Amino acid sequence: MELGKIIKAINPDEVLNYKDVDIKGISYNSKTINSHEIFVCLKGEHVDGHEFAQMAFEKGAVALMVERPLNIEIPQLVVKSTQKKIADLACCFYHNPSHELNLVGITGTNGKTTVTHLVQKIVEEDQKRCALIGTLGYKLSSSDDYLEAKHTTPQAPELQRTLSVILKKDILNVITEVSSHALEQSRVRGCRFSGAVLTNLTQDHLDFHITMENYFKAKAKLFSELEKGSFAVINNDDKWADRFLEAVPEGVNVLTYGVKKDSSLMAKDIEFTSRGVRFTCVCGEEKETIQLHLNGMFSVYNALAAIGVGISMGISMKTCKNALEGTRSVAGRFEIVNSEPMVIVDYAHTPDGLENILRAARELTPKNANLICLFGCGGDRDATKRPKMGKIAQALSDKVVITSDNPRSEDPQQIITDILSGLKLINPKTVFVEPDRHLAIELLKNIAAPEDVVIVAGKGHEDYQILSDRTIHFDDREEVQKVFSTLPLTK
Repeated sequence: MELGKIIKAINPDEVLNYKDVDIKGISYNSKTINSHEIFVCLKGEHVDGHEFAQMAFEKGAVALMVERPLNIEIPQLVVKSTQKKIADLACCFYHNPSHELNLVGITGTNGKTTVTHLVQKIVEEDQKRCALIGTLGYKLSSSDDYLEAKHTTPQAPELQRTLSVILKKDILNVITEVSSHALEQSRVRGCRFSGAVLTNLTQDHLDFHITMENYFKAKAKLFSELEKGSFAVINNDDKWADRFLEAVPEGVNVLTYGVKKDSSLMAKDIEFTSRGVRFTCVCGEEKETIQLHLNGMFSVYNALAAIGVGISMGISMKTCKNALEGTRSVAGRFEIVNSEPMVIVDYAHTPDGLENILRAARELTPKNANLICLFGCGGDRDATKRPKMGKIAQALSDKVVITSDNPRSEDPQQIITDILSGLKLINPKTVFVEPDRHLAIELLKNIAAPEDVVIVAGKGHEDYQILSDRTIHFDDREEVQKVFSTLPLTK
């Protein structure tokens, strides 16, 4: 694309050293830049891209997007915020693919990944093609393998490129997770969403957002920017629901869902069994009894959110029912990886998430058996949730194993100390501490009886562990397999 067309589209504050060069790509990483690309100088928490502009030029960059002029003799587009304008640049370069797609964004603290997968199944059950973008990567259909993703919501150039690839394959429906970071950092700026979903809002990412109010405002952007004729699906039982409903503009079709509060879409007569959860889904005069292969009250909410999207897209509840009843667990989301004892791996890494899975696991735990929880907390993240998670684990489990998650640059023992501060009593017969996650999982063999239920929480689908000086391969499911005879992993 000619630089002149980009300048016209993004309207920079100033253009220096102009000549109409051909732009073949967008880069914000000087290590991976290719010849004839425009290099965008992003300013992050720890790194300023302006410091790497010379390196990018030497490696083939033919233009720069900057927040301040640099002493480099190539075209420079000067803007107030490269973080915002990189999204505009990406939309322009890839010809605004979201404008031709039915793009639905799923946001919330917990449940985003599961809901996106359930919605994909529902749309495909309706005989339409549907792509998915999220934490596990992106896939062009539910039967495809994941392609790698670096973030829950990719950076703007990767996101727009992915949407462009999807569009070129004549796939018109896309379900994407939308993280609070993506909204705050303008990664989805320029995207035209046909619909938006709120799963819930509970404490997470306060290391980044600082307050829950800031966290809410970031999430609310997805709803406040919806256009007339689009739809919003909102969890009416969430304590922030009214605030999100207020953020939705006039002319947007709103569907609420819930179990407790009167809502457009409701789950009633809920029954939990070892085979899953059964409930009656009610929307106006329409009713369907649904038997999920998933378990826990959170699965009911996730199913309602997905059904809400289906109904908002004009898909019948019967079709939604058929899709959901044929769906197994998502990798690392309440995934049963062993039978005796029943070992469940889950991504829960927030107080609310941990409470939800432990309550669901208690429903599966025989009366005379123990519920065991193994978890840790990530380093360089919100430390205030650590004692809260410790308190929840002790209150809802019979035995607790506290270990490391992704300690990053923090001392694992300090993270564990923070968790332990939330416990009422540290009984060596019920509370076990092992900083090495591998050894902690091995410990389960000594403390879990065949009839017990074990939750291994925090990392879910992740196949790595981030230490202070390196990242190593580590998969909770594989580690459990080494200790117990296991069921096949979810594909």
